Amino acid sequence: MTSWPDAVTFAHTWQRSVDRAPSDPFLIFEGPEDDAHHHVHTWTYVEFDGVVARCGALLREYGVGEGSAVSVALTNSPAFVAVWLATSRLGAWLVPSDPLASVPELAAHLGRTQPVVGVCAIQRAATYRQAATHAGLLTGLMTVIEVDESDAALSIFGDVEETRWPQLALTQRAAVLFTSGTTSTPKGVEITQANYAFAGATMAAASSLEPHHRQLVVLPMFHANAQFYSVASAIWAGASVALMHTFSPGGFLTQAARHRVTHASLFAAPIRMILSRGATPIAGVALQNCWYAMNITHDQHETLSSLLGCRPRQLYGMTETLPAVLTEPAEDPVPDSMGCATLGCCVDLQDGEIVVGGEPGITLFAGYLDDPTTTAANFSNGWFQTGDRAHRGDDGRFWFEGRRSDVLKVAGENVSTVEVEQVISAFPGVLEVAVVGRPDELRDEVPVAFVVASDPAAPPDIRAVHEWCRQRLTKGKRPRDITLVDQLPRTSVGKIRKFVLRDETSEGPLSV
Repeated sequence: MTSWPDAVTFAHTWQRSVDRAPSDPFLIFEGPEDDAHHHVHTWTYVEFDGVVARCGALLREYGVGEGSAVSVALTNSPAFVAVWLATSRLGAWLVPSDPLASVPELAAHLGRTQPVVGVCAIQRAATYRQAATHAGLLTGLMTVIEVDESDAALSIFGDVEETRWPQLALTQRAAVLFTSGTTSTPKGVEITQANYAFAGATMAAASSLEPHHRQLVVLPMFHANAQFYSVASAIWAGASVALMHTFSPGGFLTQAARHRVTHASLFAAPIRMILSRGATPIAGVALQNCWYAMNITHDQHETLSSLLGCRPRQLYGMTETLPAVLTEPAEDPVPDSMGCATLGCCVDLQDGEIVVGGEPGITLFAGYLDDPTTTAANFSNGWFQTGDRAHRGDDGRFWFEGRRSDVLKVAGENVSTVEVEQVISAFPGVLEVAVVGRPDELRDEVPVAFVVASDPAAPPDIRAVHEWCRQRLTKGKRPRDITLVDQLPRTSVGKIRKFVLRDETSEGPLSV
């Protein structure tokens, strides 16, 4: 099993990079387009350390200390990065949520983590505060800080700088990242101080990241991909980050050129979106490494290579595994291979399932939040069971063969069909529901639902069910189609035969 003899905390990793090269660039932030102008702001390591210190002082003023939870529901912004680093340095733990999440989704995160402080954007504060009320937190239990995400000066943090940073333990909790699984509710993955540092160190080494390099971050910061693969690796190496407010398929290459980036990370779905806008080369694009998750075709790989200036490399990882435990070699990467075991990671196949070894809290996640039963159930003889199936070639490459049927990959995001089914089942007039994935050209797959009415003579209005989902689920979780059926196909013991429904999604509505 993999351990890490040189383990350090994430807080130490940040301070080390600040001390090593304080005047080196750390963050370049490009805000949303405004009248065709791009507002770009830059900070050196020492300058942003001052922002972190001001944020830390404000958080401490509102009661944040070691062991406290801090909720953040922000888009990609300097504020997100500052709150993340300040929370880490205080020995508290971050709870990042999709800033566009619905009230029930936010309330679930808040209720399960009981944060002392919540940070949200001014323009989405009403939704956030409503979620906090639903979670029973707006009764003096939590302070809400409303941030103007366009304020690069971050004046909300005030002028006082925190100086009393505590000494932290390696296994001290640094974050809880919610990820959809096969259970009825999303699992809270506990990330420690050492976990963030290990992810950054491993991914920096895998991409040969050095201080003069620059990561382009277009994926959402609340997601593990951007945190582990891009920002944590940059901090470990002392490199810089070009953070984009949002992903723009038509603007990605221009941004890469404008900010002279050398490294990036994408999913297959954003890649297809970029290619769908045309394959016109942009002068100045010269990436040295680009990760992507999930297969793209050989033709798409060739076209993307010609646009980026490097041959993109596929990787495989989960929030629980921290870094990508499989990465394609830099030399002659194969587009549809998941790659070989990443240096420093322990990966194997057991009965055709990918399993990952390591030390919980150091080189593997610490466990699932308040759920030791589920944590134990996902380990076998010390190996974390990913639920993803693959086969391994003689050259050490892994080849994907499928995943747990209850988890879909929608544009790179895990979507639990169980969670979607629970939402639809709560709609009046719905007897039962089954949600499966349908292949989608841009998003890899999308959820579709099959609904049985409680009263066949008075079935629910499908348009109303779609609206019900819109109010309760983020965009990627909402079913693309909802089909009324007389009954669901079942086995002899009553289990729903979802593979029959999946077959029907490519042939039109099911009739049973």
